Amino acid sequence: MAQVTPGELYERVLGRTWTVRLDAASRGSTAVRVSCNRPACVPERLPTTATGRTAAVAHLKAHLKALAAPRAEAFCICKAEHCHLHTPARFDERPERGEPWRCGGPVVLAVVTDREGRWWQAMECCSRCAAAIPGAKTIATAPPAPRAVHKVAGIARPAAAFAVGPQFSDRSAAGAPRLLPAARSTPRSFRPPRDGRIAGHTVPYRLRPTELRDELMELGDLFRSYQQRTEPDLALLADLHARKAAAFTTWAEVTSDTRLRREARRAEQAARAARLQHQQRTSRAADDADDGQPAVVRVLTGFAMWEHARSVLAYCAEHAPLPGPEVRLLVVMVTLRTAHTGTGNLVGQDLTALGLTDPKSLVEQLTGCGWLALPASADDLLASRPEDSTPITIPSLLPNGGSRPGPFTFGRKTRPKLSGWAQKVVADKKIRQTKATAGARLLALILATQTSPHGHLGPCGHGLALATLASLSAADGIELPGLLDQLTAADWLTDSALSDTHLTGRLSERVLPFTCPLPALVPEEAPV
Repeated sequence: MAQVTPGELYERVLGRTWTVRLDAASRGSTAVRVSCNRPACVPERLPTTATGRTAAVAHLKAHLKALAAPRAEAFCICKAEHCHLHTPARFDERPERGEPWRCGGPVVLAVVTDREGRWWQAMECCSRCAAAIPGAKTIATAPPAPRAVHKVAGIARPAAAFAVGPQFSDRSAAGAPRLLPAARSTPRSFRPPRDGRIAGHTVPYRLRPTELRDELMELGDLFRSYQQRTEPDLALLADLHARKAAAFTTWAEVTSDTRLRREARRAEQAARAARLQHQQRTSRAADDADDGQPAVVRVLTGFAMWEHARSVLAYCAEHAPLPGPEVRLLVVMVTLRTAHTGTGNLVGQDLTALGLTDPKSLVEQLTGCGWLALPASADDLLASRPEDSTPITIPSLLPNGGSRPGPFTFGRKTRPKLSGWAQKVVADKKIRQTKATAGARLLALILATQTSPHGHLGPCGHGLALATLASLSAADGIELPGLLDQLTAADWLTDSALSDTHLTGRLSERVLPFTCPLPALVPEEAPV
C-alpha cells in the first residue's frame, strides 16, 4: 500500500489579487489613468475622474466575471501580506505581542474599496480576514475541499483509523469496525516572498517588473553590507548610488510617486560627490607621493575648500567695482573678511602688508563708489591696531533674509580658514623679501588655485589659458611678463613659458602646501 501523507495531497498556493488604481495622468490636467496590477492589462487614459472611476469598476467586474470561484486550497493573501489591511501598521510588519491574529474559515473572494475612490482590490482570503477588513464585501465562497482518500486493495475509502471500542444497542452490530477520523496533520508551512527594504522604503514583492524588484532588493542588501565594512570604498559607494538612482527613477515612473523621484535625485548627487572624493583621494595618493616622497600637507584640506577658494576669486573678478590689479587684490582680501555676513573687522596692518602703492587712495575710492562702508575715515582705518580694529561693511554681501541668499555657500567656520590661507600666500616670506607688487601677489594667489596635484599649471598640467588668467588677475598682456618675473625671483614659479594663448610652468616645491588642485575629471564629465 502506498504511504501518502495528507499534507502532500493538497499543495497550498498563494491567493490571487487584483488591484485597479485611479491616478492623475499629468499635472495641470483633469485626465486620469486607470491601471491594473495584472501584467496583461494595459493602462487606460480617460478625460475625467468620473469616467475613470466607471472604467475602473467595470474593469474589476470583468476580472470577477472571468473568475469561476475562489480556490479552496488557496493560502490567504491577506495573511501573506501580514494582514496590514486590518491590523495596526508597524515598522517591522509583525503583529503586536499578546494579540496574535489567526486566519480561519473557508476561502472567500472579497472586494475592498478605498474611501476616496482611488483604488479597488479583489483578493482570495480567508473568511475571518474578510470580516475584519473595514468595508470589505464577500463576493463568493469557495466550496469545501474534498476529503483525502487512501486506496486499499483497489478500493477507495476515506482516510480513517480502524478502532474497536464499546458497542451500544442502538448502533451497528457488535464487533464491526468503527471508522475514526484521521488525525489532522500540520499543513506545510508557507513562506511568502519577503518584502525588501532600501533607504527607508518598502519594496513589495508584488512589484513589477520583477527585474526592478530584484534590483531594488539586491541594492538594499548591498548597502547594508557596505555599512558593515571597516574601511570605506568610495568607488564602490559611487557605483551603488548610481545604480540606486537609476532603479529609483524607474520605480518612480512605474508608481508615479514623486518621493521616489526626489530620492533618485539625491542618489545622483551622492554618486557625484562620492566619485569626486574618490578621484581626489586617488590623485593625491598617486601624485603627491611620487618617488617615495611624503604626501603634501596642504593649508586648505579637501576638494570642497579648494572649490570655495576658486569661487571667491571668480566672484571678485566679476563684481570688482574698479579696474586694476591693486584694487582687485584689496577686494579679494576684504571679501574674504566679510564673506559670511557682509561685515568684518580690519586693522591698518591688513592693508599695508599687501604691497599697495597708495592704500589710502584705494580705500577712499571703494568707499566713494559705495562698495565699502566705514564708520570712520581711511586715515583712521590705516592707523587702527589689533586691540582697536575698525568695523567694515560690504552692502552687496549683506544677507536679506531668505529672499536673497548670499553668493557663497560655505559657512562661518570655513571663512576664517580661507582668509588665513590668502593672508599666508600674499605675505609669503620670499615674496615680502623681493618686495613683490600687489599685482604679483594677486597672481600668486590665482596660480595657487589653478594647478594640478603635481603643481603644474592647468587642470591636467598642460597650461593655463591667458584669457582665464587675464579675467582673474586684471592684468593685461604687457604687465604679465613682469609679474611672472617677480614670482620667479621669489621662488614661487619655475619653468614658466608664455605663449600667445597659454601660460605653462610649475609652482616650486616649497609652495605646494598653498595649492588648491583642480579636479581630475573623468571622460564623461570633461567639459566639451
